[in-house]
Amino acid sequence: MGSQAAPTYGPIFVGVVLNILLYGIMITQTFLYFTVYKKDKIWMKLFVASLFICDTLNTCFDITFLYEPLVNQFGNDDALASATWVFATDPAMTAIIALLVQSFFAWRVKVLTNNMIVTCVVVFCSICQCCGGLGTAIAVGIVPRFTEFHKFEVIVVVWLAFSAVTDTLITLALVWHLRRHKTGFSSTDDVVNKIIRLTVQTGMITAVCAIVDLIAFLATPTGIHLIFNLPLSKLYTNSLMSSLNSRAGWKYGSGIGRGLNGESSGTQSEMGRQGIHLSEHHRPVQQVFIDVESHEMRDHDTKKSMRKASDYSVNEFPSKPYGGEKDRVQGSASADIDSMA
Repeated sequence: MGSQAAPTYGPIFVGVVLNILLYGIMITQTFLYFTVYKKDKIWMKLFVASLFICDTLNTCFDITFLYEPLVNQFGNDDALASATWVFATDPAMTAIIALLVQSFFAWRVKVLTNNMIVTCVVVFCSICQCCGGLGTAIAVGIVPRFTEFHKFEVIVVVWLAFSAVTDTLITLALVWHLRRHKTGFSSTDDVVNKIIRLTVQTGMITAVCAIVDLIAFLATPTGIHLIFNLPLSKLYTNSLMSSLNSRAGWKYGSGIGRGLNGESSGTQSEMGRQGIHLSEHHRPVQQVFIDVESHEMRDHDTKKSMRKASDYSVNEFPSKPYGGEKDRVQGSASADIDSMA
């Protein structure tokens, strides 16, 4: 006979392990951000610090919830069957973190597209998902038994569905705008393509995870959905930090070392104010071709070849030190002139 803890605490254990692993990545990303982007604005640094604090609290609460029934209450079946207020903090913290991250991306949509309608829709959906997450936390406190979670499945659907919709809208808005504003130059378009790929990867990961979490919650009464729910907050913070830290790689001819030297200027107004610059030595080189033709006049009466000085082109006129037929330009000559940058 299997343990009573297996249907619920098995998925919780896996979810907490994934949460901790992603928290370790978040620590690294935060350290890199404060090391590389020292010239970012104060509000951006405070925003990143706030997300890191929220992530730390979320991890501590999850570990505490897992430790209490499995260690302190070992052998107590009632402790295994019910969730505590510590567990209820997870949907609340996840919803708050998602609201912060989605609000930042909504600001980026506003800066890039200057479309208030899309921005307002994204903000509205983000607020709805936050209300759904807070409502789920309250519902867990009212109905603490895991087997009765289906009683408030409506509020869970609101939370996860709006979360997925918000992430999808952000991704589609950014990708649509970036694709419409390609320059036609391969060097610049390569950078834009990198941003598009990063936007799709970071935005769709959270959306897919929320959708899978919702489907698992509705499809089975066990706690299998918690495998996807518990790491969700870390996916949001890591997606944001990945977007911020990748700015060093978007600069032409520069990498992360430039940021370490303090040359990274933080967010810019173009491309979501993410520090995309064109250096002069990467501008496309234009060429101008000049055809110089030589003409020869022949006196048919005297049968002697004559060449008037006026018929020589600038590049053909013979000089005294080198004179002679071998120094003349025959046919056509072309010269490449690099345009001034």
